[in-house]
Amino acid sequence: MKRHCSIKGILSELSSYKKELILGNIISIVATVLVVMIPLFIPLLVDELLLGKDHHFLSWISEHLWQSDTKGYIFGILALILFLRALSTFLSIIQTKIFVSISKNITYRMRIALLQYLKLVSLKEYEMLRVGSVTSKLVTDVETIDNFVSSTVSRAIIAALTLLFSAAVLLWIHWELALFILITNPIVVFFTAKLSRNIGKLKKEENRAIDLFQASLTETLELFHQIRAANKENYFFDKSKEDAQELKDHAIAYGYKSDAAMKSSYLIFLGGYEVFRAVSILAVAYSDLSVGLMLAIFSYLWVMVTPTQDIINFQYAVSTAKAACERINSIYLLEQEPIRTEITDPFAGQKAVGIEVKGLSFAYYEDKNILENINLEIKEGTKVAIVGASGSGKTTLANILVGFYPLDRGEIFYGGISNRELKLSTIRENIHLILQHPKLFNDTMRFNLTLGKDYSDEAIHKALQIAQLKEVVEGLKQGLDTLVGKDGIKLSGGQRQRVAIARMVLSDPKVVIFDESTSALDVHTEAKLFGALHDFLKEKTVITIAHRLSTIKNADFIYVLEDGCLTDSGTPEALLKKDESYFSRMI
Repeated sequence: MKRHCSIKGILSELSSYKKELILGNIISIVATVLVVMIPLFIPLLVDELLLGKDHHFLSWISEHLWQSDTKGYIFGILALILFLRALSTFLSIIQTKIFVSISKNITYRMRIALLQYLKLVSLKEYEMLRVGSVTSKLVTDVETIDNFVSSTVSRAIIAALTLLFSAAVLLWIHWELALFILITNPIVVFFTAKLSRNIGKLKKEENRAIDLFQASLTETLELFHQIRAANKENYFFDKSKEDAQELKDHAIAYGYKSDAAMKSSYLIFLGGYEVFRAVSILAVAYSDLSVGLMLAIFSYLWVMVTPTQDIINFQYAVSTAKAACERINSIYLLEQEPIRTEITDPFAGQKAVGIEVKGLSFAYYEDKNILENINLEIKEGTKVAIVGASGSGKTTLANILVGFYPLDRGEIFYGGISNRELKLSTIRENIHLILQHPKLFNDTMRFNLTLGKDYSDEAIHKALQIAQLKEVVEGLKQGLDTLVGKDGIKLSGGQRQRVAIARMVLSDPKVVIFDESTSALDVHTEAKLFGALHDFLKEKTVITIAHRLSTIKNADFIYVLEDGCLTDSGTPEALLKKDESYFSRMI
């Protein structure tokens, strides 16, 4: 079942941290109570000390805490207020830390889930992805979810508690006035909800623009060498500038419109505050509400400003988080490789494995088959060549044999076991495909040989010797620890191909597929390379795709592909007898 990002799912993830949430909410309640208590102190002092109205506040202090004159009470209450504010702030920091820890765990798990899903995405899908687009979803959009959980949700909880406790105090002070305030205040939230509807759409458009700009820039930088070689810097960088312009326009639209919506909401609240203040003054004039308690109501109205704004912002944050989830879900829509149950491993304990292909057809797009009804048999330990003109489907067939692409029709048997009964990881662990243009990491020569796996120096040097790379590495300034540059730019095409062959030697597979893997080598170096490989490949199954007759002349058997169909097969001698110009036409 595919994963799915949603607000409901995020909140469900939150509920899995019950202990932390309970502790965080207890801290929130205590911190909120402390904040809500503070506005009562000074107004009560005003009534009792200045206006002589008895609320039994000072008498309780005199009886249970301390006795003093006017200055002593004022400074004592001031010290108490400062202590309560400091304690409330400290508790709020603790609560924020709890929610930040929860949010980082949630977004970490979200990123891990996305990476895990991407790891299993089919190569056919992956080849159509833009790296920058995927990166922006794992960074920008997940960060949006992080901000939603870590700050917005925690602040919304405190905001709700503050409003609840403030409402209780207001009802205690003057229930008629409190009801008026509490009934009319939700109007603010209603109007802000109206204003927030388009904010999510604006954020979605801004994120889409970020996606396009990041993808365009990443692709331009990755292919910069080719762009400069083609003298096309102006075209590609101008395209990135256009994307940057679009990003700027959407960012401006989101920035000022979201800010305008929030400020408009705040204006509505301030308007309400002025109305409440006027009504409070009337309550003093025409009811028993004291001046001190009126000041307390003014204080509570200001106390309610921030939590009301946080509730308003929560609506915008939900819209923004929803937009982020929609973009994240586009990753979960990508088709994954099939997950299979494996009963028997045909490669286990074998030096080589045979491959049989039956009725294989494959298409990148539904309307045109790249391969059509391919049937071939490669016995274990044999050396087979696949030849054909460019575009005949040779490389596609090699990719299918190693499990890169799913089969549309047909079946492949490895050591007599169907591909449908084997894990793709098992196939790739034992069949090594060496590409014509191998990919190298911007890392050391050692890492590009081992790809992070531990090998002894003896094994590495043996692989270098077989791949005719020993002198090349010795000539590098830092030997195996030399950085080879982006995509191995510091190495020649032939050296990069030999690095890929050395990788294969280190991995010691049961089946080796050479896909034009020595095309960049001169004939002399190629001959030395295959001479060194002879003993290593002697007992392995070897499939060679090549255009040079010298590369396939020692093959035991040859298959000929033309326009995706298997048109001929036989030993090199048998094919040459048919037509002496055969190889010059087909290869």
